[in-house]
Amino acid sequence: MSRLFMFEKPLGMRDTLPELLEKKHRVRSSIAETMKLWGYQFIETPTLEYYETVGAASAIGDAQLFKLLDKEGHTLVLRPEMTTPIARVAAAKLLNEDLPVRLAYSANVYRAQQREGGRPAEFEQIGVEYINDKTISCDGEVIALLISSLKKAGLQQFQVSVGHVGFAQELFMQILGTNGRATALRKFLFEKNYVGYRENVQSLNLSSIDKQRLLKLLQLRGGEEVIGQALEIIENDRGKQAILEIQELWKVIKDYGVEEHVKFDFSIVSHMSYYTGILFEVYAGNVGFPIGNGGRYSLLEKFGKNATATGFAVRTDMLLEALGGGKTETVAHCIFYSQERRWEAFQLAKKLHEEGKQAVLQDITGVKNPDAFTKKFAETTFLIGGGQ
Repeated sequence: MSRLFMFEKPLGMRDTLPELLEKKHRVRSSIAETMKLWGYQFIETPTLEYYETVGAASAIGDAQLFKLLDKEGHTLVLRPEMTTPIARVAAAKLLNEDLPVRLAYSANVYRAQQREGGRPAEFEQIGVEYINDKTISCDGEVIALLISSLKKAGLQQFQVSVGHVGFAQELFMQILGTNGRATALRKFLFEKNYVGYRENVQSLNLSSIDKQRLLKLLQLRGGEEVIGQALEIIENDRGKQAILEIQELWKVIKDYGVEEHVKFDFSIVSHMSYYTGILFEVYAGNVGFPIGNGGRYSLLEKFGKNATATGFAVRTDMLLEALGGGKTETVAHCIFYSQERRWEAFQLAKKLHEEGKQAVLQDITGVKNPDAFTKKFAETTFLIGGGQ
């Protein structure tokens, strides 16, 4: 093996050391317990999926898919996200009775990165999918559950920005038609490049009124008051329907009592092509990107089911970053022993384990610097020498 690769990892892959893994486990467990309390059942899907089903149906671009061939020559992909695999399972096995289905998941997903990207190619998502319920109450429940889950994980300062895919879509359709000019504006909005968006709008061959309407879109961020402002710049019925859904959603959010964490942002767009309605993103301190996102989608139609769904996914790594360092729990007890007192040490450790306490056994001859080693533990017991 070349020394160049002895300690290297593939591009975008990361090691998770014990301390961080323990924090991740605690956060994941608290969120999972909250999801279960709300009636969501956990599901697992394969890491490998067929490209022609999950790979092609996913909104993740081909350039970001990890592909390989099986022995029969079929193209497989490492799952790039969890919504599409769950849609496959739900369409095949869970929607036969035409009832709402609440599912949850916690899994690693894989997206190939460019060398200059610096982003992880493997990361964990924890989230839910509320399937086969068309009501705005469904969207409201998912947002309320997201907020409850984040608070349970220990995050206090965060914001859920809520928009609607239909609003910007209809505004662009009215003013720009179906040409490629709208595609460029969507890209600027997705990248949060508002300077580029403004410059692009000013360069368009449009009336000053239409330019102002497009620029007004960037100002539609805030509380309930921006809903009325949005009505002032949209003209067709489909655009107004998007606003009516936002108005109804706000009532649901207030009934849940989570409105302090919710703001509206009508400029939100997504690169996920299967979203059809309400969209939302989660922002928190210490992180420059959304730590989670979700919305209403129609992906199940690609698997033969006429059903819609709403869901969210939280990036566990970004959530941990938002939570900050925090206090690291130490193992409660370390028992140093010499050979002649080994049995006694084992009995003490057994007693502590039965009481549900952490305890580590350590042969004193296996540690060169016991004083440095003991700093890892809250308590230390030395059983050294016969009868001591």
